Amino acid sequence: MHDKRFPNESQAYRSARNELLREEVELRAHVEKVAEQRRRLPASGKVKEDYVFERMRPDSGVESVRLSELFAPGKDSLVVYSFMYGPKAEAACPSCTSLIDGFDATAPHILQRVNMVVVAKSPIERIVGHARGRGWSRIPLLSSAKNSYNADYWAEDEAENQMPMVNVFRRRDDGVHHFWGSELLYARLDGHPRHVDLLWPLWNIYDLTPDGRGTDWYPKLSY
Repeated sequence: MHDKRFPNESQAYRSARNELLREEVELRAHVEKVAEQRRRLPASGKVKEDYVFERMRPDSGVESVRLSELFAPGKDSLVVYSFMYGPKAEAACPSCTSLIDGFDATAPHILQRVNMVVVAKSPIERIVGHARGRGWSRIPLLSSAKNSYNADYWAEDEAENQMPMVNVFRRRDDGVHHFWGSELLYARLDGHPRHVDLLWPLWNIYDLTPDGRGTDWYPKLSY
């Protein structure tokens, strides 16, 4: 498939690598096909209400903000990551935290084209306290403690256990509509649903190594 070779590689390696490369090419094509199919989704349901969230002002005061107000001028898409940090949780979810570490670093780039926020059900003061400990300063953080967003958009179950759901909304002429959600979280699959893998470089890097992801390692809040 190409004529490049690494130093001292064997023919057995090259044969196996070429077979893998063909699979990688097919996977790339399928990823692009799925992304195109996602973009062609018809308009979904209009949000049932203009949810009111809470956020911290620069002067540390708390203010309310509606879902419709999260759309900046000229940016009609909104990505919402639901952070597993409910009011009953003793600590923030380590896996969500590792994912948001990346969101915060890339937020200046992401926000050039789309709107993105992280939402948790804890009071905003508690969320911001955790964020300060992580050094987060660029990804917008919101509290859904006083609305039904988490329940309506599958970010918690019937027992109010918090779930790491991603939802995308689209602003249209007649209001805000739901566009896409990471429904793999709820699909009946063997093993972890890996529903946010496309957003999480950590596991993709591990997948490139002989050790793979492993079966018993997960991110921690500190090491």
